[in-house]
Amino acid sequence: MIPREVFSETLLQFFGPVRTYLEDPSVSEVMINGPDQIFVERKGKLELVPVKFPSREALMAALRNAAQFVGKTLDEHRPILEGRLPDGSRIEAVLPPAAPDGPHVAIRRFFQETLTVARLVGFGALTEDAASTLHAMVAAKLNVLVAGGTGSGKTSMLNALSSFIPDGERVVVIEDSRELQLQREHVVQLEARPPDPRGRGQVTVRDLFRATLRMRPDRIVVGEVRGGEALDLIQAMTSGHGGCLSTLHATYPRDTLTRFETMAMMSDLQMPLVALRIQLGSAVNLIVQVSRFQDGSRKVTHITEVLGFDVERGEYITQDVFVRRHLGMGEHGEVITDFVPAGVMPRCIGQLHEHGVDLPPAVYEAARQNGALA
Repeated sequence: MIPREVFSETLLQFFGPVRTYLEDPSVSEVMINGPDQIFVERKGKLELVPVKFPSREALMAALRNAAQFVGKTLDEHRPILEGRLPDGSRIEAVLPPAAPDGPHVAIRRFFQETLTVARLVGFGALTEDAASTLHAMVAAKLNVLVAGGTGSGKTSMLNALSSFIPDGERVVVIEDSRELQLQREHVVQLEARPPDPRGRGQVTVRDLFRATLRMRPDRIVVGEVRGGEALDLIQAMTSGHGGCLSTLHATYPRDTLTRFETMAMMSDLQMPLVALRIQLGSAVNLIVQVSRFQDGSRKVTHITEVLGFDVERGEYITQDVFVRRHLGMGEHGEVITDFVPAGVMPRCIGQLHEHGVDLPPAVYEAARQNGALA
């Protein structure tokens, strides 16, 4: 077997034209649109870079080498490659004929240095009061979904939230492709596996989920919910496995719940829709919504409490605990906002007190001014 270090160096040589950017800590993504057009993302903004691959064949050779590393076959019959590079960066490639002008490649960089809550506060992604609120809610074993669009910072936020899990808890992580770097000592990492070219050896996220329930988890973390495993997660959340954390793609808190519902319906278990919605409204306690703004910054826009499902009205009941207000644009094109308590008293306050944690004074003061607290 070829040593990992040798394979890593060989692969970087194949990706020579973009190697500088793959090793640049300021670059978060490298996007290759065929051999002649390459973009990189820095601080949330895209820029065209002055490098090219010598030919389409040279780019194809690099992709075949990457496919060999992840143990997959890449050709016109299997034109999509998804996997991880030796440094952990995620690669997604689509070849002709599925991409007529391709190959098209996106490499999401893997950073060895994990973003901490303190750094996120420093970046303005959230405030000290919001961080204290999230700390209390995660410590009290509320079930949390981190939602946002592509490249909005969901994984970074989930990594940061993991630092709020109390010491001494056993955390089992399930991922399609390993990306999370949880800031805990007792972490069990599980990773799904696609079938080989003969259709053998597949291990799905749902397979891993069933195994996890028998591994004595204190917390279950699912890197990203994409399909039927949403129902497994809902049932775990409502059957004694509190404190679950996960991410999914959605733009607003209400979209998050309906999207989660849609993915749960992809499972093979038939149940009445209203029963699913009642379970979901009971299972998810908190939504942390993140977004990438037009100036490239990534920020938390909502911390929203889920209160259940109203059967008569046919809608989920939610209330914002923190909201981001837009105040205008700065002289250099930066988006000016603040992130403030919404003036409500979260219904989960009793659960927080049971776990010996509390909300910051700013939340109580905002609720008092809003008439939500006597």
